[in-house]
Amino acid sequence: MKADIYTQEAKKKGSIELPSVVFESPWNRDLVHQVVVGMQSNARTPVAHTKDRSEVAGGGKKPWQQKGLGRARHGSSRSPIWRGGGIAFGPRNDKNYAKKINRKMRTQALFSVLSKKMKDGEVLFVDSITFEAPKATLAKGILEKLGGISGFEALTSKKHNAAFIALAEKDVNAQKSFSNFGNVKVGEVRNLNPVDALKYKHIIIASPEESVKELEKRTEVRVSKTK
Repeated sequence: MKADIYTQEAKKKGSIELPSVVFESPWNRDLVHQVVVGMQSNARTPVAHTKDRSEVAGGGKKPWQQKGLGRARHGSSRSPIWRGGGIAFGPRNDKNYAKKINRKMRTQALFSVLSKKMKDGEVLFVDSITFEAPKATLAKGILEKLGGISGFEALTSKKHNAAFIALAEKDVNAQKSFSNFGNVKVGEVRNLNPVDALKYKHIIIASPEESVKELEKRTEVRVSKTK
């Protein structure tokens, strides 16, 4: 499969041969769902927390005697049925939501999403996105020019989650230049994951030769060295 490469000025510069394992993988809905749910669970930070009857203050003394008053028996005011008592079955911040995701599963899920987006015309290859210094005005101009390419009009019209810009390597100037745009996220291609790929409508891959090679590396089998 071949794809066109554009410059920052949205002019065609050439083409690139794409590896089929990355951009022609079959759509696997169940795998993508499992990986995305797992990644979102792993990123979850429990905040809501309630105290049970062993954690609330007071309640050391028996409210009243067991018999003789004609009242219901109670041993502590920390009981969940008392006002100010502990909470039964409330949310706890010590709950573990982590899910195990195999590396091959996550890799295949990403390739499945990229292949689907490539088929739908939502992946754009740009020869380079560079800035001599952080400049939001230049970043806006790049988005406007790339938005003029057929099929990528959402880069300028979509207010949220318009594009994920995947760089071959870290570029602080590029990250700062696009940081003021709420509909664009900039990151390294080695950190691209199924969650981001699905969240943003378009994927802009800069420095295609290096970036595609970085994606292909994920298919390599890691062999653990034992002494």
